[in-house]
Amino acid sequence: MTLPLSTGVQLPQTVRQPGYDRTALKPGILHFGLGAFHRAHQAVFTQRALQSAFGAWGIVAVNLRSTEPVQALEAQDGLYSVTVRSEAGDRSEVIGATVDWICAATDCARVLDYLSRAEIRIVTMTVSEKAYGLDPVTGGLDLSHPAVTADLKTPNTPSGILGFLVEGLSRRRNAGLKPFTVLCCDNLPSNGKVIRRLVLEMAERRDPSLAAWVSEEGAFPCSMVDRIVPAATDETRARAVRLLGVEDRLALDTEPFLQWVIEDDFVDGRPAWEAGGAIFAEDVEPYENMKLRLLNGTHTLLAHLGILNGLDYIRDVMAVPELEAKARAHMEEVVATLDPVPGIDLPAYIDQLLARFSNPTIAHRTIQISLDTTQKLPQRLLSPALDALAKGEEAGATAYAVGVWMAAVRQRGDCDDPRRAEVLEAATRMDTDDPSASFFAIPGLFPPPLVEARAWRDRVNAAIRAF
Repeated sequence: MTLPLSTGVQLPQTVRQPGYDRTALKPGILHFGLGAFHRAHQAVFTQRALQSAFGAWGIVAVNLRSTEPVQALEAQDGLYSVTVRSEAGDRSEVIGATVDWICAATDCARVLDYLSRAEIRIVTMTVSEKAYGLDPVTGGLDLSHPAVTADLKTPNTPSGILGFLVEGLSRRRNAGLKPFTVLCCDNLPSNGKVIRRLVLEMAERRDPSLAAWVSEEGAFPCSMVDRIVPAATDETRARAVRLLGVEDRLALDTEPFLQWVIEDDFVDGRPAWEAGGAIFAEDVEPYENMKLRLLNGTHTLLAHLGILNGLDYIRDVMAVPELEAKARAHMEEVVATLDPVPGIDLPAYIDQLLARFSNPTIAHRTIQISLDTTQKLPQRLLSPALDALAKGEEAGATAYAVGVWMAAVRQRGDCDDPRRAEVLEAATRMDTDDPSASFFAIPGLFPPPLVEARAWRDRVNAAIRAF
């Protein structure tokens, strides 16, 4: 029987381990969203910060719904491994920056207790775009979002991310404490500004004086995160056993690339994340647009090309020369919509992205990337389309990618999406003359200038007909 990963086990010398005294580590960060990305990204940066400049920056990991990762962390004393995979070989690192773990659905009170403590100075989050209750039409709160509705009705026992943030900030104000810094790490454009707007709107509906205090005293820095982290599989866990000599239920595979760009605006200090390579910038937006439009937008294209061609992984799509050429063509057109990015050679960045997508050791499923596409279209494809059309360009690459998505939904006959019913209904109503029309009729999904751009929509239709 293989022993589980825990504090007392002996690991091979080839495995990197926390280079600090975990018994002395105190909480300083509360993170919402105990998923694979956080564990392979922000937690890794925090571990490296602690190794460089130790301080009270331990992570309290909160999962909003599922108890499974919380129970796994409990069983493993807060430890898990991240295996970096490349053609040069596999190397494993054990991450130990997490000091406590909670499922909010079963222990709301303990989450609120932490948010009320002065020692929690930063709240980070990776809960996915759909969790925030953002109305895509108004840019404000979606009052029909279940968590928003519930948390406005019973604000003292929140269930959603905004409800927890607002209730936590309210309790701190009442206790005479500083607010915590709210650091969003989800793929929303200008994510700090978006979350600030949503938090203030929810706070205003509760108590205008609370909203005024948060507006004056709080901080919501923008950030851009980047690392490819496939969903873990049995093969992932078996590989961890071979590398560690013990069983790790939370084992992850990831790529060597790791990037975090952060606006340096914090209420009460921060870890030395730059020790792990984080970039602190006055303006994150150029980096954010670069990543959303080049990496994420191309990922969305590749995922649906994979679905249409029966290819399970991004690496398989990239192994087909004509499909790899579609990815390059998409990026080479979309890059023209970007402003210069400090310190980044954009043509070299494109080459780097294509190499990352082609990494034969990374099994990133096309279905995984296709999740929640309606939430991702605006920032990944529709914004660059609008920018290109405004310059008098054809925006053919974004039209092709949108058409590929529509064709993939039609062919598959299903999708995993917050607007699933509307999307599937649109797929069943596609006609020969104007196959995209039913999708463009979905309320609030496409901005009016694109709905009215007949030539661009004709290019979307051409992409659909190609399949």
